[in-house]
Amino acid sequence: MKKLPMRNNTVKFIDLFAGLGGIRLGFESAFSTLGFNTECVMTSEIKPYAVKTLKQNFEHDFFVGDIFQVKNEEIPDFDFLLGGFPCQPFSSGGRRQGFLDTRGTLFFEIERILRDKKPYGFILENVEGLVKHDIENKNDKIGRTLSTILYKLENELGYNVAWKVFDSVEFGLPQSRKRIFIVGTKKGEVNLNGNDPVFNPLKSILEKGLKTIESDFVTKIFSHFELKDLHGKSIKDKRGGDNNIHSWDIGLKGEVSDKQCFLLNKLFKERRKKQWAQEIGIDWMDGMALTLQQIKTFVEYEEKELYEMLEDLTKKGYLKFEYPKKLVKELTEDGVKTYRTYDTSKSKGYNIVTGKLSFEINKILDPNDIAPTLVATDVSRLAVPDGNGLRKLTVREGLRLFGYPEWYVIPTKEYDAFDLLGNTVAIPVVEFVGYQVAKNYLEFKESHFTSKEIPVCSS
Repeated sequence: MKKLPMRNNTVKFIDLFAGLGGIRLGFESAFSTLGFNTECVMTSEIKPYAVKTLKQNFEHDFFVGDIFQVKNEEIPDFDFLLGGFPCQPFSSGGRRQGFLDTRGTLFFEIERILRDKKPYGFILENVEGLVKHDIENKNDKIGRTLSTILYKLENELGYNVAWKVFDSVEFGLPQSRKRIFIVGTKKGEVNLNGNDPVFNPLKSILEKGLKTIESDFVTKIFSHFELKDLHGKSIKDKRGGDNNIHSWDIGLKGEVSDKQCFLLNKLFKERRKKQWAQEIGIDWMDGMALTLQQIKTFVEYEEKELYEMLEDLTKKGYLKFEYPKKLVKELTEDGVKTYRTYDTSKSKGYNIVTGKLSFEINKILDPNDIAPTLVATDVSRLAVPDGNGLRKLTVREGLRLFGYPEWYVIPTKEYDAFDLLGNTVAIPVVEFVGYQVAKNYLEFKESHFTSKEIPVCSS
């Protein structure tokens, strides 16, 4: 694909729900590849620490906050709209009419700007769950929410629209992050296929020789496991198969004997079986309290020894002695409300004290594998091997997991930085999508150098 001659090659865009400006970065890089200059004529973002970060890394001629408060006439003319818009539930009122309404949602702000400003195109990004959000029939390819969005963009606003779900792991980033991209142009169609997958392991972005964690928790881990055996392990008192370490496996709340460990693992699985719900007389739930007599049926310990082990594990906090829970259904103004509450008419039993985020570390990443999808609430509890120890993932490593350039900085607290990263985009994916859009726009511009159809904002 040849580059555009220097005449008439400036592309103007607006960046909505900007976050860290990831879509802008990918868009500018892609269009620059084909010889375009880019100019951001408006940025919209409301999170204070996101605003601080955007101002640190970009120049802004026009920065606004809540897009709901920005009138159409206040928005400069532009060629492309960029937006990683949050997915809000659409109104239920439209459903009764056979079609959903977008009013009251953030997509409506995109819709009204496109309708009034009539730019050449747009790039929108959202979570993979948008594809089947509010699905009507389980065999449908897409749900009613995405159907509504596509209908509005194509039938009401007149854009040629394409969409696809991309996984960042196929773009050389050692993180699996699936996101839908929706693009539209006034002329021609954008082909979102053709990416050649490139894979890299986590170690390709890791720093080395950083300070490792020194805590009782980590000490307990290393008192039971070698570092090489920890790669890829999760630490939580929930299901997880062979890659899961429970709190009792590291003696977190107090050391346990081999017999107690065997007992906990058996109880952990048995308490999920539906036969106990029938015997107890409650509706089945995933994890029920079982009595001493019920536990005796699946472990071959003497009753006195079993009781003493159960009581010791309860005292240490691995088990709790509680009533089973019954399912309650109540009719309210909003419909039927269901919840569970203790059934004091039943006998008390022993149950596992579960919890995923209650531990200092809940997953140790494998340098030779990839990272899971980064989520703001979990990332502070991810650990990576470094030398002979473990440490937390750094913000720089977090930025690399999304393909941000090394010059990019987040001048905020670590927690706020990971909150922003948990909602950002994978830059190489945006670059690929942006390049496909840029090729379309280049073809349009080359065929309309002397045409009156060139958008008014192009210069």
